[in-house]
Amino acid sequence: MPEQKTNAMRILEQQKIPYVPHTYPHGKEPPDGAEVAKLLGQDPARVYKTLVTKGGNNYYVFEVPVLKELDLKKAAKAAGEKSVEMIPVKDITKVTGYVRGGCSPLGMKKQYKTIFAAECENLETMIVSAGKIGSQIEVTPSDLIKAVCGTVFDITL
Repeated sequence: MPEQKTNAMRILEQQKIPYVPHTYPHGKEPPDGAEVAKLLGQDPARVYKTLVTKGGNNYYVFEVPVLKELDLKKAAKAAGEKSVEMIPVKDITKVTGYVRGGCSPLGMKKQYKTIFAAECENLETMIVSAGKIGSQIEVTPSDLIKAVCGTVFDITL
């Protein structure tokens, strides 16, 4: 059965950015990032989670390796805010259009300022959510950063 394309995949195709789709089995609850990396048979250093924060009146998206934590002080500095905090899980769909565990940096309701952990610059490719649970996309960091007009910053603990 061919994989259904997600908005994230369509955006990459529109921008003529090559990507490799990956799928993993899942139940009702989304697995955490470390489990996703294991299910994909991938090095967790290459698998990134999408975290959404709020600072001031703005939302910010951070791409962080699944085994690392977002440093909120560094994140605030990267966003140019006094402070940022994680948005409540119940607000994820309202803010992004995605569900928890299926949040992609591509194709959110609005294009929020997106900041990538500096570690991504050492990778040939990175893997992020394709916008639904069970679906990931592998892409070069530079292409993904360009696709979301992102920046790179030291944002992990």
